[in-house]
Amino acid sequence: MSQTVDNIKAGYPLFLDQDYQDMFAGKRTNFEEAVPQEKAREIFEWTTTAEYKEINFSREAVTISPAKACQPLGAVLCALGFEKTLPYVHGSQGCVAYFRTYFNRHFKEPIACVSDSMTEDAAVFGGHNNMYQGLENAFNIYKPEVIAISTTCMAEVIGDDISSFINNAKKEGHIPQDLPVPFAHTPSFVGSHVVGWDNMMEGILRCFTAQSMEGKEVGSNGKINVVPGFETYLGNYRVIDRMLDEMEVDHTILCDPTEVLDTPADGEYRMYAGGTSQYAVKDAPNAIDTLLLQPTQLVKTRKVVKELWNQPATPVVYPLGLAGTDKFLMTVSELTGKPIPESLTKERGRLVDMMTDSHPWLHGKKFALWGDSDFVIGMVRFLMELGAEPTHILCANANKKWEKEVQKVLDASPYGANGKIYIGKDLWHMRSLVFTDRPDFMIGNSYGKFIQRDTKALDPAFEVPLIRIGFPIFDRHHLHRATTLGYEGAMQILTTLVNAVLEQLDNETSLLGQTDFNYDLVR
Repeated sequence: MSQTVDNIKAGYPLFLDQDYQDMFAGKRTNFEEAVPQEKAREIFEWTTTAEYKEINFSREAVTISPAKACQPLGAVLCALGFEKTLPYVHGSQGCVAYFRTYFNRHFKEPIACVSDSMTEDAAVFGGHNNMYQGLENAFNIYKPEVIAISTTCMAEVIGDDISSFINNAKKEGHIPQDLPVPFAHTPSFVGSHVVGWDNMMEGILRCFTAQSMEGKEVGSNGKINVVPGFETYLGNYRVIDRMLDEMEVDHTILCDPTEVLDTPADGEYRMYAGGTSQYAVKDAPNAIDTLLLQPTQLVKTRKVVKELWNQPATPVVYPLGLAGTDKFLMTVSELTGKPIPESLTKERGRLVDMMTDSHPWLHGKKFALWGDSDFVIGMVRFLMELGAEPTHILCANANKKWEKEVQKVLDASPYGANGKIYIGKDLWHMRSLVFTDRPDFMIGNSYGKFIQRDTKALDPAFEVPLIRIGFPIFDRHHLHRATTLGYEGAMQILTTLVNAVLEQLDNETSLLGQTDFNYDLVR
Protein backbone atom coordinates (compact mmCIF):
# COMPACT_ATOMS: atom_id res chain seq x y z
CA MET A 1 0.00 0.00 0.00
CA SER A 2 1.17 3.54 -0.75
CA GLN A 3 0.06 4.97 2.62
CA THR A 4 3.30 5.51 4.54
CA VAL A 5 4.49 7.84 7.29
CA ASP A 6 6.32 9.91 4.69
CA ASN A 7 3.40 9.99 2.28
CA ILE A 8 0.12 10.47 4.19
CA LYS A 9 -2.97 10.85 2.04
CA ALA A 10 -6.62 11.44 2.88
CA GLY A 11 -9.30 9.06 1.60
CA TYR A 12 -9.28 11.16 -1.54
CA PRO A 13 -6.91 10.84 -3.38
CA LEU A 14 -5.67 7.73 -1.52
CA PHE A 15 -8.39 5.44 -2.91
CA LEU A 16 -7.44 6.38 -6.45
CA ASP A 17 -4.14 4.51 -6.04
CA GLN A 18 -3.93 1.38 -8.16
CA ASP A 19 -3.73 -1.07 -5.25
CA TYR A 20 -7.01 0.25 -3.84
CA GLN A 21 -8.61 0.23 -7.28
CA ASP A 22 -7.60 -3.41 -7.68
CA MET A 23 -9.05 -4.24 -4.28
CA PHE A 24 -12.37 -2.55 -5.15
CA ALA A 25 -12.51 -4.37 -8.48
CA GLY A 26 -11.92 -7.70 -6.74
CA LYS A 27 -14.65 -6.96 -4.23
CA ARG A 28 -17.14 -6.15 -6.98
CA THR A 29 -16.24 -9.26 -8.97
CA ASN A 30 -16.07 -11.78 -6.14
CA PHE A 31 -18.55 -10.65 -3.52
CA GLU A 32 -21.10 -8.03 -4.60
CA GLU A 33 -23.09 -10.04 -7.17
CA ALA A 34 -24.21 -6.68 -8.60
CA VAL A 35 -26.41 -6.30 -11.62
CA PRO A 36 -24.67 -5.22 -14.84
CA GLN A 37 -23.89 -1.52 -15.12
CA GLU A 38 -26.27 -1.20 -18.05
CA LYS A 39 -29.16 -2.50 -15.93
CA ALA A 40 -28.23 -0.25 -13.01
CA ARG A 41 -28.19 2.74 -15.35
CA GLU A 42 -31.56 1.77 -16.79
CA ILE A 43 -33.14 1.62 -13.33
CA PHE A 44 -31.45 4.84 -12.26
CA GLU A 45 -32.83 6.71 -15.26
CA TRP A 46 -36.29 5.26 -14.63
CA THR A 47 -36.23 6.67 -11.07
CA THR A 48 -35.87 10.15 -12.55
CA THR A 49 -39.13 9.96 -14.53
CA ALA A 50 -42.66 11.22 -13.87
CA GLU A 51 -43.84 7.60 -13.90
CA TYR A 52 -41.56 6.78 -10.98
CA LYS A 53 -42.53 9.99 -9.17
CA GLU A 54 -46.17 8.85 -9.14
CA ILE A 55 -45.15 5.53 -7.60
CA ASN A 56 -42.83 7.27 -5.16
CA PHE A 57 -45.53 9.62 -3.89
CA SER A 58 -47.99 6.77 -3.41
CA ARG A 59 -45.85 4.87 -0.88
CA GLU A 60 -47.11 4.81 2.72
CA ALA A 61 -45.19 2.26 4.75
CA VAL A 62 -41.59 3.41 4.41
CA THR A 63 -39.58 6.61 4.85
CA ILE A 64 -36.44 7.11 2.77
CA SER A 65 -33.91 9.73 3.89
CA PRO A 66 -36.18 11.50 6.38
CA ALA A 67 -35.86 15.27 6.52
CA LYS A 68 -35.98 15.19 10.32
CA ALA A 69 -34.35 13.58 13.37
CA CYS A 70 -35.90 12.04 16.48
CA GLN A 71 -37.29 13.59 19.65
CA PRO A 72 -34.51 12.88 22.19
CA LEU A 73 -31.92 14.52 19.92
CA GLY A 74 -33.87 17.76 20.22
CA ALA A 75 -34.22 17.27 23.98
CA VAL A 76 -30.43 16.94 24.34
CA LEU A 77 -29.83 20.23 22.50
CA CYS A 78 -32.37 21.97 24.72
CA ALA A 79 -30.70 20.69 27.91
CA LEU A 80 -27.30 21.89 26.70
CA GLY A 81 -28.59 25.47 26.80
CA PHE A 82 -28.91 25.64 30.59
CA GLU A 83 -26.17 26.36 33.10
CA LYS A 84 -24.31 23.34 34.52
CA THR A 85 -26.95 20.99 33.14
CA LEU A 86 -26.14 17.43 32.09
CA PRO A 87 -28.35 15.86 29.39
CA TYR A 88 -29.27 12.33 30.48
CA VAL A 89 -31.00 9.89 28.14
CA HIS A 90 -32.94 7.00 29.63
CA GLY A 91 -32.43 4.38 26.96
CA SER A 92 -29.87 2.33 25.11
CA GLN A 93 -26.24 3.34 24.65
CA GLY A 94 -26.50 3.21 20.87
CA CYS A 95 -29.17 5.91 20.81
CA VAL A 96 -27.04 8.32 22.81
CA ALA A 97 -24.01 7.57 20.66
CA TYR A 98 -26.10 8.65 17.67
CA PHE A 99 -27.12 11.95 19.32
CA ARG A 100 -23.57 12.76 20.38
CA THR A 101 -21.99 11.97 17.03
CA TYR A 102 -24.71 13.91 15.20
CA PHE A 103 -23.90 17.04 17.22
CA ASN A 104 -20.15 16.29 17.16
CA ARG A 105 -20.18 16.33 13.38
CA HIS A 106 -22.34 19.45 13.09
CA PHE A 107 -20.79 21.63 15.81
CA LYS A 108 -17.28 20.12 15.71
CA GLU A 109 -17.36 20.03 19.52
CA PRO A 110 -17.43 17.31 22.18
CA ILE A 111 -20.96 16.84 23.50
CA ALA A 112 -21.55 16.05 27.17
CA CYS A 113 -24.47 13.61 27.30
CA VAL A 114 -24.88 10.39 29.30
CA SER A 115 -27.04 7.30 29.05
CA ASP A 116 -28.08 4.63 31.52
CA SER A 117 -27.48 2.00 28.82
CA MET A 118 -30.67 -0.02 28.95
CA THR A 119 -30.36 -3.52 27.49
CA GLU A 120 -32.64 -6.53 27.03
CA ASP A 121 -33.19 -7.20 30.74
CA ALA A 122 -34.44 -3.65 31.25
CA ALA A 123 -36.86 -4.15 28.38
CA VAL A 124 -38.36 -7.09 30.30
CA PHE A 125 -38.20 -5.90 33.91
CA GLY A 126 -38.24 -2.12 33.49
CA GLY A 127 -35.43 0.40 33.50
CA HIS A 128 -35.63 1.69 37.08
CA ASN A 129 -32.40 0.05 38.21
CA ASN A 130 -30.56 1.48 35.21
CA MET A 131 -31.82 4.94 36.10
CA TYR A 132 -30.93 4.67 39.80
CA GLN A 133 -27.38 3.60 39.06
CA GLY A 134 -27.07 5.95 36.11
CA LEU A 135 -28.21 9.02 38.04
CA GLU A 136 -25.90 8.20 40.93
CA ASN A 137 -22.89 7.73 38.66
CA ALA A 138 -23.66 10.82 36.57
CA PHE A 139 -24.01 13.03 39.64
CA ASN A 140 -20.87 11.74 41.37
CA ILE A 141 -18.63 11.75 38.32
CA TYR A 142 -19.72 14.86 36.41
CA LYS A 143 -20.97 17.10 39.26
CA PRO A 144 -23.90 18.72 37.43
CA GLU A 145 -26.23 21.14 39.15
CA VAL A 146 -29.14 19.96 36.99
CA ILE A 147 -29.75 16.61 35.28
CA ALA A 148 -32.26 16.80 32.39
CA ILE A 149 -33.74 13.41 31.48
CA SER A 150 -35.22 12.44 28.13
CA THR A 151 -36.27 9.02 26.88
CA THR A 152 -35.82 6.76 23.86
CA CYS A 153 -38.05 4.22 22.13
CA MET A 154 -37.25 1.36 24.50
CA ALA A 155 -38.20 3.25 27.66
CA GLU A 156 -41.40 4.53 26.06
CA VAL A 157 -42.51 1.18 24.64
CA ILE A 158 -42.24 -0.54 28.03
CA GLY A 159 -43.92 2.42 29.73
CA ASP A 160 -41.31 3.51 32.26
CA ASP A 161 -42.70 6.07 34.72
CA ILE A 162 -39.89 8.65 34.74
CA SER A 163 -41.43 10.86 37.42
CA SER A 164 -41.70 8.02 39.94
CA PHE A 165 -38.21 6.75 39.03
CA ILE A 166 -36.76 10.19 39.84
CA ASN A 167 -38.67 10.44 43.11
CA ASN A 168 -37.56 6.95 44.17
CA ALA A 169 -33.95 7.69 43.20
CA LYS A 170 -34.03 10.65 45.58
CA LYS A 171 -35.77 8.69 48.37
CA GLU A 172 -33.20 5.91 48.15
CA GLY A 173 -30.30 8.37 48.26
CA HIS A 174 -28.94 7.86 44.75
CA ILE A 175 -29.05 11.61 44.16
CA PRO A 176 -29.66 14.54 46.54
CA GLN A 177 -33.24 15.46 47.34
CA ASP A 178 -32.71 19.06 46.22
CA LEU A 179 -31.11 18.22 42.85
CA PRO A 180 -33.33 19.58 40.04
CA VAL A 181 -34.15 16.77 37.62
CA PRO A 182 -36.48 18.03 34.87
CA PHE A 183 -37.62 15.38 32.43
CA ALA A 184 -39.53 14.88 29.20
CA HIS A 185 -41.08 11.87 27.52
CA THR A 186 -39.54 11.90 24.05
CA PRO A 187 -40.48 8.74 22.12
CA SER A 188 -38.47 8.52 18.92
CA PHE A 189 -41.22 6.83 16.94
CA VAL A 190 -43.48 9.91 16.86
CA GLY A 191 -42.82 13.59 16.31
CA SER A 192 -39.34 14.84 15.53
CA HIS A 193 -36.37 16.71 16.98
CA VAL A 194 -38.36 19.95 17.22
CA VAL A 195 -41.07 18.21 19.26
CA GLY A 196 -38.41 16.77 21.56
CA TRP A 197 -36.89 20.23 22.08
CA ASP A 198 -40.33 21.61 22.94
CA ASN A 199 -41.05 18.75 25.33
CA MET A 200 -37.79 19.24 27.18
CA MET A 201 -38.27 22.99 27.39
CA GLU A 202 -41.68 22.41 28.93
CA GLY A 203 -40.13 20.00 31.44
CA ILE A 204 -37.41 22.47 32.44
CA LEU A 205 -39.75 25.44 32.77
CA ARG A 206 -42.26 23.47 34.87
CA CYS A 207 -39.49 22.02 37.04
CA PHE A 208 -38.26 25.48 38.06
CA THR A 209 -41.53 27.43 38.17
CA ALA A 210 -44.60 25.22 38.61
CA GLN A 211 -44.29 25.00 42.41
CA SER A 212 -43.13 28.56 42.97
CA MET A 213 -45.62 30.82 41.19
CA GLU A 214 -46.77 32.48 44.41
CA GLY A 215 -45.59 36.09 44.42
CA LYS A 216 -44.80 36.10 40.71
CA GLU A 217 -46.16 39.11 38.81
CA VAL A 218 -46.15 39.52 35.06
CA GLY A 219 -44.01 42.51 34.08
CA SER A 220 -42.48 43.06 37.50
CA ASN A 221 -38.88 42.52 36.35
CA GLY A 222 -39.26 44.62 33.20
CA LYS A 223 -37.70 41.95 30.99
CA ILE A 224 -38.59 40.14 27.79
CA ASN A 225 -37.99 36.39 27.58
CA VAL A 226 -36.94 34.91 24.24
CA VAL A 227 -37.26 31.18 23.50
CA PRO A 228 -35.17 30.31 20.41
CA GLY A 229 -36.48 26.78 19.81
CA PHE A 230 -34.40 24.09 18.07
CA GLU A 231 -31.71 26.46 16.80
CA THR A 232 -28.35 25.20 15.52
CA TYR A 233 -26.89 28.46 14.16
CA LEU A 234 -24.94 29.90 17.08
CA GLY A 235 -24.86 33.31 15.45
CA ASN A 236 -28.63 33.50 15.82
CA TYR A 237 -28.47 33.50 19.62
CA ARG A 238 -25.87 36.24 19.43
CA VAL A 239 -27.71 38.41 16.92
CA ILE A 240 -30.95 38.34 18.94
CA ASP A 241 -28.94 39.26 22.03
CA ARG A 242 -27.22 42.10 20.16
CA MET A 243 -30.38 43.57 18.66
CA LEU A 244 -32.16 43.62 22.03
CA ASP A 245 -29.09 45.16 23.66
CA GLU A 246 -29.06 47.90 21.05
CA MET A 247 -32.73 48.54 21.82
CA GLU A 248 -31.79 48.67 25.54
CA VAL A 249 -34.32 45.93 26.24
CA ASP A 250 -33.54 43.90 29.35
CA HIS A 251 -34.02 40.29 28.31
CA THR A 252 -33.40 36.63 29.02
CA ILE A 253 -32.72 34.01 26.36
CA LEU A 254 -34.31 30.86 27.72
CA CYS A 255 -31.87 28.21 26.47
CA ASP A 256 -28.54 29.49 25.20
CA PRO A 257 -26.00 26.76 24.29
CA THR A 258 -23.58 29.07 22.47
CA GLU A 259 -20.71 28.81 24.96
CA VAL A 260 -20.78 25.05 25.45
CA LEU A 261 -21.02 24.49 21.68
CA ASP A 262 -18.34 27.02 20.73
CA THR A 263 -15.58 26.71 23.33
CA PRO A 264 -12.05 27.97 22.67
CA ALA A 265 -9.05 25.67 22.20
CA ASP A 266 -6.94 27.05 25.07
CA GLY A 267 -6.04 23.86 26.91
CA GLU A 268 -9.07 23.85 29.23
CA TYR A 269 -11.98 21.46 28.75
CA ARG A 270 -15.31 23.04 29.68
CA MET A 271 -18.00 20.44 30.24
CA TYR A 272 -20.36 23.19 31.38
CA ALA A 273 -19.96 26.62 29.81
CA GLY A 274 -22.49 29.42 29.81
CA GLY A 275 -26.17 28.64 29.52
CA THR A 276 -29.29 30.12 31.07
CA SER A 277 -29.06 30.10 34.86
CA GLN A 278 -31.56 28.57 37.29
CA TYR A 279 -32.19 32.05 38.68
CA ALA A 280 -33.09 33.39 35.23
CA VAL A 281 -35.56 30.55 34.65
CA LYS A 282 -37.16 31.03 38.06
CA ASP A 283 -37.47 34.77 37.37
CA ALA A 284 -38.92 34.26 33.87
CA PRO A 285 -42.60 34.37 34.98
CA ASN A 286 -41.99 37.97 36.15
CA ALA A 287 -41.22 39.14 32.60
CA ILE A 288 -43.41 41.38 30.48
CA ASP A 289 -43.84 38.56 27.98
CA THR A 290 -42.14 35.54 26.45
CA LEU A 291 -41.55 35.56 22.70
CA LEU A 292 -41.36 32.22 20.91
CA LEU A 293 -39.08 32.62 17.88
CA GLN A 294 -40.28 29.35 16.33
CA PRO A 295 -44.02 29.72 16.90
CA THR A 296 -45.18 26.68 14.93
CA GLN A 297 -42.81 24.34 16.81
CA LEU A 298 -43.22 25.44 20.44
CA VAL A 299 -46.71 24.21 21.27
CA LYS A 300 -46.11 22.98 24.83
CA THR A 301 -43.79 25.87 25.70
CA ARG A 302 -46.52 28.30 24.66
CA LYS A 303 -48.95 26.49 26.95
CA VAL A 304 -46.60 26.96 29.91
CA VAL A 305 -46.18 30.66 29.14
CA LYS A 306 -49.90 31.33 28.75
CA GLU A 307 -51.48 29.00 31.31
CA LEU A 308 -48.84 28.71 34.04
CA TRP A 309 -47.14 32.10 33.81
CA ASN A 310 -50.24 34.02 32.66
CA GLN A 311 -48.24 35.89 30.03
CA PRO A 312 -49.78 36.66 26.62
CA ALA A 313 -47.09 34.88 24.57
CA THR A 314 -47.53 37.59 21.97
CA PRO A 315 -47.25 36.06 18.48
CA VAL A 316 -44.08 36.94 16.59
CA VAL A 317 -42.95 36.28 13.04
CA TYR A 318 -39.82 34.17 12.71
CA PRO A 319 -37.21 36.94 12.25
CA LEU A 320 -35.66 35.66 9.02
CA GLY A 321 -35.43 38.15 6.18
CA LEU A 322 -36.44 41.80 5.93
CA ALA A 323 -40.13 41.74 6.82
CA GLY A 324 -39.70 39.01 9.43
CA THR A 325 -37.06 41.01 11.28
CA ASP A 326 -39.11 44.21 10.94
CA LYS A 327 -42.14 42.58 12.56
CA PHE A 328 -40.10 41.02 15.35
CA LEU A 329 -38.43 44.30 16.30
CA MET A 330 -41.71 46.22 16.12
CA THR A 331 -43.33 43.65 18.42
CA VAL A 332 -40.51 44.08 20.94
CA SER A 333 -40.85 47.88 20.68
CA GLU A 334 -44.61 47.74 21.29
CA LEU A 335 -44.22 45.48 24.32
CA THR A 336 -41.43 47.45 25.98
CA GLY A 337 -41.97 51.01 24.76
CA LYS A 338 -38.36 51.06 23.57
CA PRO A 339 -37.75 52.67 20.16
CA ILE A 340 -35.87 50.89 17.41
CA PRO A 341 -32.45 52.60 17.46
CA GLU A 342 -30.67 54.29 14.58
CA SER A 343 -28.05 51.52 14.54
CA LEU A 344 -30.67 48.90 13.56
CA THR A 345 -32.33 51.28 11.11
CA LYS A 346 -28.98 51.73 9.34
CA GLU A 347 -28.41 47.99 9.37
CA ARG A 348 -31.82 47.51 7.76
CA GLY A 349 -30.90 50.07 5.11
CA ARG A 350 -27.72 48.20 4.28
CA LEU A 351 -29.73 45.02 3.81
CA VAL A 352 -32.14 46.81 1.47
CA ASP A 353 -29.15 48.14 -0.49
CA MET A 354 -27.74 44.61 -0.79
CA MET A 355 -31.11 43.29 -1.94
CA THR A 356 -31.26 45.97 -4.63
CA ASP A 357 -27.72 45.18 -5.80
CA SER A 358 -28.39 41.45 -6.07
CA HIS A 359 -31.93 41.52 -7.42
CA PRO A 360 -30.92 41.24 -11.10
CA TRP A 361 -29.12 37.96 -10.37
CA LEU A 362 -31.74 36.41 -8.09
CA HIS A 363 -34.83 37.53 -9.94
CA GLY A 364 -36.75 34.55 -11.27
CA LYS A 365 -34.33 31.94 -9.97
CA LYS A 366 -36.18 28.83 -8.80
CA PHE A 367 -35.37 27.22 -5.46
CA ALA A 368 -36.45 23.91 -3.93
CA LEU A 369 -36.09 23.87 -0.16
CA TRP A 370 -36.69 21.78 2.93
CA GLY A 371 -36.15 21.98 6.67
CA ASP A 372 -38.01 22.67 9.91
CA SER A 373 -41.34 24.43 9.69
CA ASP A 374 -40.44 27.93 10.94
CA PHE A 375 -37.19 28.04 8.99
CA VAL A 376 -38.96 27.00 5.79
CA ILE A 377 -41.74 29.57 6.05
CA GLY A 378 -39.17 32.28 6.85
CA MET A 379 -37.00 31.26 3.91
CA VAL A 380 -39.98 31.19 1.54
CA ARG A 381 -40.86 34.74 2.58
CA PHE A 382 -37.28 35.97 2.17
CA LEU A 383 -36.77 34.31 -1.22
CA MET A 384 -39.78 36.16 -2.56
CA GLU A 385 -38.49 39.42 -1.06
CA LEU A 386 -35.38 38.84 -3.16
CA GLY A 387 -37.39 38.23 -6.32
CA ALA A 388 -36.64 34.51 -6.32
CA GLU A 389 -39.27 31.79 -6.70
CA PRO A 390 -39.69 28.97 -4.15
CA THR A 391 -41.00 26.02 -6.12
CA HIS A 392 -40.83 22.77 -4.10
CA ILE A 393 -41.40 23.49 -0.40
CA LEU A 394 -41.01 20.40 1.77
CA CYS A 395 -41.34 19.99 5.53
CA ALA A 396 -41.40 16.56 7.13
CA ASN A 397 -42.58 17.73 10.55
CA ALA A 398 -45.41 20.11 9.65
CA ASN A 399 -49.22 19.89 9.62
CA LYS A 400 -52.18 21.14 7.58
CA LYS A 401 -52.37 24.38 9.56
CA TRP A 402 -48.77 25.15 8.64
CA GLU A 403 -49.47 24.27 5.01
CA LYS A 404 -52.29 26.85 4.91
CA GLU A 405 -50.04 29.45 6.49
CA VAL A 406 -47.32 28.91 3.88
CA GLN A 407 -49.92 29.08 1.12
CA LYS A 408 -51.00 32.51 2.39
CA VAL A 409 -47.38 33.66 2.20
CA LEU A 410 -47.10 32.35 -1.37
CA ASP A 411 -50.38 33.95 -2.40
CA ALA A 412 -49.20 37.37 -1.18
CA SER A 413 -46.50 37.60 -3.87
CA PRO A 414 -46.37 36.98 -7.61
CA TYR A 415 -43.14 35.08 -6.99
CA GLY A 416 -45.12 32.44 -5.11
CA ALA A 417 -47.39 31.49 -7.99
CA ASN A 418 -45.52 28.28 -8.81
CA GLY A 419 -44.80 27.22 -5.23
CA LYS A 420 -46.07 23.81 -4.14
CA ILE A 421 -46.06 22.61 -0.53
CA TYR A 422 -45.33 19.07 0.65
CA ILE A 423 -45.84 18.09 4.28
CA GLY A 424 -44.83 14.80 5.83
CA LYS A 425 -42.57 13.96 2.89
CA ASP A 426 -38.92 12.93 2.83
CA LEU A 427 -35.87 13.63 0.69
CA TRP A 428 -36.59 10.75 -1.68
CA HIS A 429 -39.79 12.59 -2.52
CA MET A 430 -37.74 15.76 -3.01
CA ARG A 431 -35.46 13.85 -5.38
CA SER A 432 -38.43 13.02 -7.62
CA LEU A 433 -39.58 16.65 -7.55
CA VAL A 434 -36.14 17.93 -8.54
CA PHE A 435 -35.93 15.49 -11.46
CA THR A 436 -39.43 16.05 -12.83
CA ASP A 437 -39.60 19.82 -12.34
CA ARG A 438 -36.02 21.04 -12.18
CA PRO A 439 -35.28 24.06 -9.95
CA ASP A 440 -32.16 26.15 -10.36
CA PHE A 441 -30.93 25.45 -6.81
CA MET A 442 -31.79 23.51 -3.67
CA ILE A 443 -31.64 24.91 -0.13
CA GLY A 444 -31.34 22.35 2.65
CA ASN A 445 -29.06 20.29 4.85
CA SER A 446 -26.11 18.11 3.88
CA TYR A 447 -28.28 15.17 2.87
CA GLY A 448 -29.26 17.06 -0.27
CA LYS A 449 -25.76 16.27 -1.51
CA PHE A 450 -27.02 12.88 -2.71
CA ILE A 451 -29.74 14.55 -4.78
CA GLN A 452 -27.22 16.91 -6.35
CA ARG A 453 -24.93 14.00 -7.24
CA ASP A 454 -27.83 12.10 -8.80
CA THR A 455 -28.81 15.09 -10.94
CA LYS A 456 -25.23 15.35 -12.16
CA ALA A 457 -25.11 11.60 -12.82
CA LEU A 458 -28.15 11.91 -15.09
CA ASP A 459 -26.48 14.67 -17.10
CA PRO A 460 -23.83 17.21 -16.01
CA ALA A 461 -25.95 19.91 -17.65
CA PHE A 462 -28.88 18.89 -15.42
CA GLU A 463 -26.98 19.25 -12.13
CA VAL A 464 -28.90 21.13 -9.42
CA PRO A 465 -26.50 22.72 -6.89
CA LEU A 466 -27.18 22.43 -3.17
CA ILE A 467 -26.92 25.52 -0.97
CA ARG A 468 -26.33 24.27 2.56
CA ILE A 469 -28.61 26.06 5.02
CA GLY A 470 -30.23 24.05 7.79
CA PHE A 471 -29.40 21.11 10.05
CA PRO A 472 -27.33 19.02 9.96
CA ILE A 473 -24.36 20.38 8.03
CA PHE A 474 -21.75 17.62 8.09
CA ASP A 475 -19.75 18.14 4.91
CA ARG A 476 -18.81 21.80 5.35
CA HIS A 477 -17.04 23.43 8.29
CA HIS A 478 -18.01 26.32 10.58
CA LEU A 479 -21.38 27.08 9.05
CA HIS A 480 -22.95 26.44 12.47
CA ARG A 481 -21.35 29.70 13.64
CA ALA A 482 -23.17 31.64 10.94
CA THR A 483 -26.22 33.85 11.41
CA THR A 484 -29.52 33.46 9.56
CA LEU A 485 -31.80 35.69 11.68
CA GLY A 486 -32.13 39.45 11.87
CA TYR A 487 -30.86 41.89 9.28
CA GLU A 488 -27.36 40.49 9.80
CA GLY A 489 -28.52 36.95 9.07
CA ALA A 490 -30.44 38.11 6.01
CA MET A 491 -27.24 39.70 4.71
CA GLN A 492 -25.37 36.42 5.18
CA ILE A 493 -28.07 34.36 3.48
CA LEU A 494 -28.31 36.84 0.62
CA THR A 495 -24.53 36.75 0.16
CA THR A 496 -24.61 32.94 0.11
CA LEU A 497 -27.46 32.77 -2.40
CA VAL A 498 -26.26 35.35 -4.89
CA ASN A 499 -22.70 34.03 -4.89
CA ALA A 500 -24.02 30.53 -5.51
CA VAL A 501 -25.83 31.93 -8.55
CA LEU A 502 -22.65 33.65 -9.76
CA GLU A 503 -20.54 30.55 -9.17
CA GLN A 504 -22.99 28.50 -11.20
CA LEU A 505 -22.83 31.13 -13.95
CA ASP A 506 -19.04 30.79 -14.01
CA ASN A 507 -19.36 27.00 -14.25
CA GLU A 508 -21.71 27.32 -17.21
CA THR A 509 -19.61 29.92 -19.06
CA SER A 510 -16.11 28.55 -18.66
CA LEU A 511 -15.32 27.12 -22.11
CA LEU A 512 -12.72 29.32 -23.79
CA GLY A 513 -13.97 30.81 -27.02
CA GLN A 514 -17.34 29.08 -26.70
CA THR A 515 -19.28 30.09 -23.59
CA ASP A 516 -16.95 32.60 -21.94
CA PHE A 517 -19.29 35.52 -22.49
CA ASN A 518 -19.62 36.52 -18.84
CA TYR A 519 -17.44 39.66 -18.89
CA ASP A 520 -17.47 40.70 -15.22
CA LEU A 521 -13.70 41.23 -15.18
CA VAL A 522 -13.44 43.42 -18.29
CA ARG A 523 -12.42 46.98 -17.37
